[in-house]
Amino acid sequence: MKYSEAKYGRIFIVRLEDGDIIHKEIEALARMKTINAAGLIIIGGADSESRLIVGPENGRAGQIHPMEYILDNVHEVSGTGTIFPDSSGDPELHMHMSCGRETSSITGCIRNGVKVWHVMEVIIFEFTDTAAFRSFDPVTGFKLLQP
Repeated sequence: MKYSEAKYGRIFIVRLEDGDIIHKEIEALARMKTINAAGLIIIGGADSESRLIVGPENGRAGQIHPMEYILDNVHEVSGTGTIFPDSSGDPELHMHMSCGRETSSITGCIRNGVKVWHVMEVIIFEFTDTAAFRSFDPVTGFKLLQP
């Protein structure tokens, strides 16, 4: 385990609108408002054709190949995530979301593009006094949090 401490900064209350791509809008806001680190919660609706990463194809066996799932209809969503800068200083959102419709649900990472259906509400809790960042790990291919 690796860890560091931080303090709370500002809190942003955000409404994403119909057709917005979640990670693009949140990262743009983070750049505009100079949010370097934060935790987030989100609720609302995801539109059909939204794309989720739903796990590695082969678990721990061999090279990591992400699987993609495309929503076939509108889904109710709830998610949580973090923002930390990448090695070049750009804010990067890492968010997982559960998407449900009727009696089925799917959970995954939103990095391939989840599109808002009418509205999503986001609360962003900024962290200050932290030097945490994400750096590329060549073994996994992930940008790992360096606290």
